[in-house]
Amino acid sequence: MIIANATGCTSIWGGSAPATPYCVNKEGHGPAWGNSLFEDAAEFGYGMVMAVEQRRAKLADLAQEALNGKLPADLKAALGNWLANADDATLSRKHGDEIMETITHEAAHDNPALYEIAQMSDMFTKKSHWIFGGDGWAYDIGYGGLDHVLASGADINVMVVDTEVYSNTGGQASKATPIGSIAKFAASGKKVGKKDLGRMAMTYGYVYVASVSMGANKNQLLKALKEAEAHKGPSLVIAYAPCINQGLRKGMGKSMEESKQAVESGYWPLYRFNPALAAEGKNPLVLESKAPNGTLQEFLSGENRYAALEKMQPEESKRLRYAIEKQCLERYALLKQLSELPGIVVDLPEPKAGGKTPAGKDACELSDTAEHAKRKGGDACDDGRTGK
Repeated sequence: MIIANATGCTSIWGGSAPATPYCVNKEGHGPAWGNSLFEDAAEFGYGMVMAVEQRRAKLADLAQEALNGKLPADLKAALGNWLANADDATLSRKHGDEIMETITHEAAHDNPALYEIAQMSDMFTKKSHWIFGGDGWAYDIGYGGLDHVLASGADINVMVVDTEVYSNTGGQASKATPIGSIAKFAASGKKVGKKDLGRMAMTYGYVYVASVSMGANKNQLLKALKEAEAHKGPSLVIAYAPCINQGLRKGMGKSMEESKQAVESGYWPLYRFNPALAAEGKNPLVLESKAPNGTLQEFLSGENRYAALEKMQPEESKRLRYAIEKQCLERYALLKQLSELPGIVVDLPEPKAGGKTPAGKDACELSDTAEHAKRKGGDACDDGRTGK
């Protein structure tokens, strides 16, 4: 596992000496962790992905080169099995170990490809790539980089710890700050709603998206993390995170209880958007939180970021409290509506297999569209699918 961590709360508790939350297993394997600037964690993590992919592609080329030569049967089998399962974390490691067990010192000395393979043994196992950061980074100052990474289609995972405010820099409002919440630069309550980062990412269609809350549903969180890791493409997991800047009246020791109430009241939705379901003709969106139970105002009054405005500007607080409850109810209704839509199945014939393309002015470009251009201009060709 390779982690690119944005500077912020997650890097403070994730990489401050002498304590660290990360550890190794009995074999000595654990996460490789790196901290980047606040604003460029997405690019930092994407660079790691590109570097690893380049090295593993080189390793695959070397394995194929070695297979083309004369090798012992067991080594040939191990190399072939690794090539066939290079993108499977468990099997790539298993067959990589087999390769290293069967490459002898003499064989590596006599075969340049095998020698290089042995030098790159750290690349046998498929890596799990994660980017960690807060909402100030993901929703706001680093959003351009995050969007670029999600749009790339790369096999990379993003975990956003959403405190709904710039926590580590002192509690400034971010685009994740909801309407009505007090923060620096929003002393009288934020006047506009929160950016819906999850729904924005869903529009790509190929990005796995989940909204989670550990205090509300640990199993849903675990399922989302496993699905994000298994997804062959970008993943975005947004986690609700109580923070000292929110002013929990119960105290931070009750943060899991607060997370549960956030979900039950409708303040924070739980869902998973899995493109793998769409590929099966099913609705990719699964809504996992129940309808709001009517306790939203009680939940808001339990946090100083909302309760303080009630004392300072009661009429403005009342207006903004109404607005946030309306927005939460509308969001739940929309997610429920989207989750209940039937799956989409498009009946589109596969593109014709390409053979030798005829030369000359009348030759068509190989295309999977109904009408397509000729090589040297002229009227468009029609393969019959337009119904003309």
